Amino acid sequence: MQPYLAEFVGTALLLLLGNGVVANVLLQRTKGHNGGWIVITFGWGMAVFVAVFCVSDISGAHINPAVTVGLVAAGRMEWTTAVGYVVAQMLGAMFGALLVWIFYRDHYEITEDPEAIRATFCTGPAIRNPASNFVSEVIGTFVLVFAVLMAREPSLTFAAAGSAVSDVPQAELGLGALGALPVGLLVFAIGLSLGGTTGYAINPARDLGPRVMHAVLPISTKGHSDWSYAWVPVAGPIAGALLAATAAAVFAR
Repeated sequence: MQPYLAEFVGTALLLLLGNGVVANVLLQRTKGHNGGWIVITFGWGMAVFVAVFCVSDISGAHINPAVTVGLVAAGRMEWTTAVGYVVAQMLGAMFGALLVWIFYRDHYEITEDPEAIRATFCTGPAIRNPASNFVSEVIGTFVLVFAVLMAREPSLTFAAAGSAVSDVPQAELGLGALGALPVGLLVFAIGLSLGGTTGYAINPARDLGPRVMHAVLPISTKGHSDWSYAWVPVAGPIAGALLAATAAAVFAR
């Protein structure tokens, strides 16, 4: 059970810090109000960094169903293990979103903009065009998963593969703080360059879990949860991960 618990904790940390920085920027009367896009993208990159170095030596720190699916498609992980990872990631994302709401509850109560409130939970398009929004998520996730699969640094490869790398001693699976930094920088780069269209979910759990929490939490001015868009940040990242696994296989031949 340790790898599944680690995925739960890692994904919860990811969402606590990632959605936490969005809440700090968008909610009323926070110290970081109107901090801007650079603050948000850097915060998300550092959220990935913290989550990865905390749990990589236990589960490999996938913290993202798209990464897990990509590793399965690349033959680096068994489906039987992957299902448990995805469930843990979803639950962890929901719990992380709950913690953000608890932490910023006073600020949620005075924020009247429903779109700003929803953005602290899940993503949404800058221009609503489901086809192009889907493509944006495919491309962004392709970059993420392709980089993970093509990593030449052994520690990064081991961290992505997690328990699937059965012949690697458990102690070698951990990235440590310095080894986790490239993963955070990768997400930072994706956010800066490719995040402007959809908010770069690139992670089905990161979007769907908090969207569920947005729907159920008692926030008086939250508005609707935009379920008509919810399929995009789920299907797009999965498609991007499968494409990345296919492309990586070409280089492995």
